[in-house]
Amino acid sequence: MRHVFAPLLVILLLCSCSTDPSPKRLTISSGFVDVPGGPVWYEVMASGDGIPLLTIHGGPGSTSCTMQGLATLDDNRPVIRYDQLGTGRSGRPTDPSLWNRDRFVEELSALRRELGLEKVHLLGHSWGGSLAAYYVLETGGEGVQSLILSSPLISTEVWIADATLLRKTLPLEVQRVLDENEAAGTLDSPEYKKATAAFYDLFVNRGEAVERFDCTDAPGNSLIYNQMWGPTEFLSTGSLVDFDLRPRLAAISVPTLFLTGEYDEARPETIAGFASKVPNAQVEVIAGVAHASLNRAPDVYREHVRAFLNQVERADSP
Repeated sequence: MRHVFAPLLVILLLCSCSTDPSPKRLTISSGFVDVPGGPVWYEVMASGDGIPLLTIHGGPGSTSCTMQGLATLDDNRPVIRYDQLGTGRSGRPTDPSLWNRDRFVEELSALRRELGLEKVHLLGHSWGGSLAAYYVLETGGEGVQSLILSSPLISTEVWIADATLLRKTLPLEVQRVLDENEAAGTLDSPEYKKATAAFYDLFVNRGEAVERFDCTDAPGNSLIYNQMWGPTEFLSTGSLVDFDLRPRLAAISVPTLFLTGEYDEARPETIAGFASKVPNAQVEVIAGVAHASLNRAPDVYREHVRAFLNQVERADSP
């Protein structure tokens, strides 16, 4: 059941009198949709008659805040973001059994159903890319016109191997602090947190954001991150520890674009290897940035997404 609050602009459902009903037309709006476990907040950031783009944020446990950078992507299609259950403006249930990959698939299905997204492009960043790919593989992806997998987690084993490789490029003293504190189990020590920040500065954030959005009233949820992933980007101890889509990548049959940053923890070499297993996949590497590519190189990021969507839709035109 979809709830739209009075202070917010509503979604207008335009009826067709033809024998071939038109899909729901999304207008700029926001509201809530009931999904398994509670209400999920969404925002239609742009509108138009084109096939909608549904964006899926990372984490797990982050928010859709930076996805606002895609609001200006196109003046001819709806662009939608949503906060996954437990984060941002969405409901915050305390049942830890809700934080599993299959429930997030059900959540995405419910959102599509309630918003009438019969045809849709999916863009997922980081964990959102994992979810987008997993969703298509688990459900068959009916109506999904394309996938944009932005710095995705495809295999936890490979992610950790890459993180280990990147850690070895840090100064020896930083590596020592990381190794000693992990061995001692003192991951909350100030020294360990400072050493962890050195990794994040190079391979996650890297530089100042070009576009910033105030989301202080819609914070993330570290409990979900810790339960599903673990304490840091390079230590996985949660339920995603066995996540691995590599054997299934060849089954992705929709046009797929892999995006990553030049210095991304989702290393360009690794992403290219994943893309080689997906039929007709493309890869774009954004120069000079790391994992936080959208708000560090927003114009380049948007141009890659825009060009890919236009290419997919031109190929589908009669």
